[in-house]
Amino acid sequence: MGCILKGGGGLHARLAVGAVLLAAGEARRMGGRPKPLLQLGGVPLIRRNLIALSGAGVDEVAVVLGHRADEVELALRDFPVTIVRNLDYGRGQMSSMHVGVAALSARLDAIIVAVADQPLLNAEDVIALIAAFKKRGAASAVVPYVNGERGNPIILDAAVREAVLAGDANFGCRQWLAANPEQVARLDTGNRHYSVDVDSPEDIDRFAEQYGHPLRWPPDPAT
Repeated sequence: MGCILKGGGGLHARLAVGAVLLAAGEARRMGGRPKPLLQLGGVPLIRRNLIALSGAGVDEVAVVLGHRADEVELALRDFPVTIVRNLDYGRGQMSSMHVGVAALSARLDAIIVAVADQPLLNAEDVIALIAAFKKRGAASAVVPYVNGERGNPIILDAAVREAVLAGDANFGCRQWLAANPEQVARLDTGNRHYSVDVDSPEDIDRFAEQYGHPLRWPPDPAT
């Protein structure tokens, strides 16, 4: 039986929450430079996302690496996370999600699926997502929507994890969410931390214009 915590929604049994942090993509629009290593204030985005998950009290994190994995792994050396490599990362995000979900222990009540290129995500945002999950009612997943636009991360219960693992490599969270809309609760918010990510050089420029803080690349060992 879990500890009882008093929160804004009343008394809740403490959830065991894990997270999959996806950091395996090829970043083709970035010329192949690994987006998780892009820096805000000198801190790589992947570290910022891990700090957010840790600060929110997430119990267990699996980080999925693929493209230029050796370089990205160096940024994780002092975090107590499970690092897994997706040897088929070229097949896309679904294959990475399978690898990450499979690496988490079976004891978890909920799993956050996060991406490693969100510069603004912080612990308070993750805490709000977990709080929404606690109040979800009969739903099996919570997805943030920022002014009607779907954001990240999302949070799923253990039954969804099992459904994803039981599917083939072409079945992932997006497919489950699309097939089971009645089991998805929305976290409707104006908080753009959930929707801002960085996919292209134009996104880097736009971020600096909107927020007044530049995103910078570290020296590229591949050049």
